[in-house]
Amino acid sequence: MRALVASLLCSAVVAAQTTYVPERVFDSAHREFTDFEMMLADVARADVVFVGEQHDDANTHALERAVLEGLARRRGSIVVGFEMFERDVQDPLDHFQMGHLDESEFLKSSRPWPNYRSDYKPLVDYAVQHNWPIFASNVPRALATEVSKTGLEALKTKSADESKWFAKDLQCPVGDDYFKRFAEAMGEHPAGDGKDAKERAASGRQSLERYYYAQCLKDETMGESVAQAFQTASTGGARPLIVHFNGAFHSDYAEGTAARTRRRLPGKRVVVLTMVPVTSLDGLAPSKDDRKRADYLVYTTAPSKE
Repeated sequence: MRALVASLLCSAVVAAQTTYVPERVFDSAHREFTDFEMMLADVARADVVFVGEQHDDANTHALERAVLEGLARRRGSIVVGFEMFERDVQDPLDHFQMGHLDESEFLKSSRPWPNYRSDYKPLVDYAVQHNWPIFASNVPRALATEVSKTGLEALKTKSADESKWFAKDLQCPVGDDYFKRFAEAMGEHPAGDGKDAKERAASGRQSLERYYYAQCLKDETMGESVAQAFQTASTGGARPLIVHFNGAFHSDYAEGTAARTRRRLPGKRVVVLTMVPVTSLDGLAPSKDDRKRADYLVYTTAPSKE
């Protein structure tokens, strides 16, 4: 318990020393720039908010902390979820939050990302300070890797215990807009002409689909995790706000995890907020396609590469 308290105090000191983080917020629905606090006032009225990030951007993570702080001033029932933790580490995450594990024991048991201490610890500690439930939303990486190699059939061989770590209702159509965006991100290119080229194209297509199934498995599992967290927190008539942190690709264009969540929570308001690091905040003019990425685009300055 002492270690946990010390960790939280350290985090509070770091937060107090945080320097100004430049940002500009674009409201896609109204096609205009708005204020960070006005954005949060609107987001606080939602049921679920996805915060899409670039994992390696320091300003993004500072603004994520600011999002939690702003929502804390406006909502009493908040639940926080992380792509960065996998479902099978929920137990140590719970015990850490309850003070049964110190931070070193928690980190040994939870497979944190390499940038946990600098980027995600402030978010976890803030949630712990406010006694907000925290949930690990993602599928274990080993399962996703297996699917990327052999396809979704690999899941049929899993035990009852292993089946708890991935979504039950998997819908992974190939050919929709999300699949096309995934294929583009993976660098799919035409294979050319000739028999060999066609064989390579067929093999490449099969490989692409397996990678997509692994991506879809993550999205479906995170979507189910978010929906379950919402339903659990709604017990007794409470109206929770679920805040989920994930890579932007998983929620951009309201696709991926966001779409899987909406399927499971019909009628609930799901907001997508995307952090966008740029070289300069001057002269920003989001294109029509940019405006489709998220309900709110939060621009911030990216570190210089010089």
